[in-house]
Amino acid sequence: MTTPTSHFAPLARALHWLMALMVIAMLFIGAGMVASISERHEWLLNLHKPLGIAILVLVIVRLIVRFSTQQPPLPADLPAWQALAAKLSHYLLYALMLAMPLIGWAMISAAGDPVMLSSSVRLPSIVAAHAETFAFLRTAHRYLAYLFFLTILMHLAAALFHGWVRRDEVLDSMLRGK
Repeated sequence: MTTPTSHFAPLARALHWLMALMVIAMLFIGAGMVASISERHEWLLNLHKPLGIAILVLVIVRLIVRFSTQQPPLPADLPAWQALAAKLSHYLLYALMLAMPLIGWAMISAAGDPVMLSSSVRLPSIVAAHAETFAFLRTAHRYLAYLFFLTILMHLAAALFHGWVRRDEVLDSMLRGK
């Protein structure tokens, strides 16, 4: 039997912080695209697509790391509802990190546009071009982005609560190594 760890593995921590920056950047880039009809919109879209695919690849790596490394336990004195909220919010974050790029890719495919990662790298369409499908996916992408942003804010609030109010090891387990 292995001794429980008090910190996340270094690779898990690196992926967490890298992806946190990428996801927050994506949310702001997406907001900028929605708010803009200028030439800047095309530049943001050309940044948004490859960044989304990078997030999709990294979340798969992150899930592999999560399931193959030991995770620190939550504090034993944490109320059951908070432990459940922590578990469910992590499931939601992972689901959104997977779903958002896939929905974006499907949305662009449904629009009949290519998903270009660079001037020479084109991803295949994952759904047929169809205006109603595009409209549905665009709406889903927008509302899930709002949910993602709200979930990230709650995750940040919980982390700060653990670090500043409870002063337990939860925040520290993702900030520092052993």
